[in-house]
Amino acid sequence: MLEFDAPLAFLALPLPILVWWLTPPRRQRVQAIRLPFFERVSAGLPTGEGAVVPARRAVQIVFVALLWALAITTIARPIRLGDPVTRTEAARDIMLAVDISGSMETGDFIGSDGQRGTRMDGVKQVLDGFIAARKDDRVGMIAFGSAAYVLVPFTRDTTAARQLLATLSPGMAGQNTVLGDAIGLAIQSFAASNVDERVLILLSDGSDTSSRMAPAKAADIAAKNNVTIHTIAVGDPNGKDEQDRVDLATLQSIATTAGGTFNRAEDAAGLTRIYEQIDTLHPVEAKSVSWRPRLPLGQWTTAAFVLLTVLGYAWMLARRGWHRRTGGQHKKARAGSSDEAAA
Repeated sequence: MLEFDAPLAFLALPLPILVWWLTPPRRQRVQAIRLPFFERVSAGLPTGEGAVVPARRAVQIVFVALLWALAITTIARPIRLGDPVTRTEAARDIMLAVDISGSMETGDFIGSDGQRGTRMDGVKQVLDGFIAARKDDRVGMIAFGSAAYVLVPFTRDTTAARQLLATLSPGMAGQNTVLGDAIGLAIQSFAASNVDERVLILLSDGSDTSSRMAPAKAADIAAKNNVTIHTIAVGDPNGKDEQDRVDLATLQSIATTAGGTFNRAEDAAGLTRIYEQIDTLHPVEAKSVSWRPRLPLGQWTTAAFVLLTVLGYAWMLARRGWHRRTGGQHKKARAGSSDEAAA
């Protein structure tokens, strides 16, 4: 579709016609001697430009009109609108905080195929499907053990997020569990978020052991920053090792303080249902932004103007040279006939 950024420029199109119609031609009176035998007297003498106004040819008028139209079109800044492009803005920012302490290697998690595997493998399997389903959300990921790290900043590139998820393994970040620090790092990540729905899903199978910030304090700060925290316990609260026992009370307190829900996941099916429940709790409608690419075309009208001007000037020079050659031949012919008549 063709449009113009300055369409009012076309009001200048009839300007040359108005000038030609309203302004009189230039006239000048000079003294002259009329000789009826002027051609015979001036035969063989060099002649210059006379006072006769040459007649305008239709081709010249059309040529000049075309140049004027191209100049006005260039001033009007023509553009071509491309096909509409629609982009969906992120509806939510979801941060996944995944416990990768050494206890996640415990093989008591029932996968979707009914087979028993490690907690880490089961969580990764279900998280992969959850991330793949994020069409209108930005997703981020924090991995924490003895320290918390941002594995995936907020992104809509779910393919990259799933690939990084697959690289996680128990013990990569140490053997301890820092729930409070993981929440604090998530709050920092949400600081640059412009969306209203900020959701943190915290998965852990152990109790907080060495956080610099207490989980309860971190949850309170999250609530003040409009961050909703859903906690998921994937461990055994009655485990033999006290360090690997999941602290249900702490996870419940975190969820209550930050306006989220507390859930227990013993198998892949239960974890999937939890994610579906979280999606139901945060129904949002994605915003679509549409625009049409604008391709400027002024360079083409400018190039056409320059090309026609060069061609017109070349044609004028060629025509003037042709007239000079033919005019000289006619003068020689007239001079020869005069000499024959005199003889």
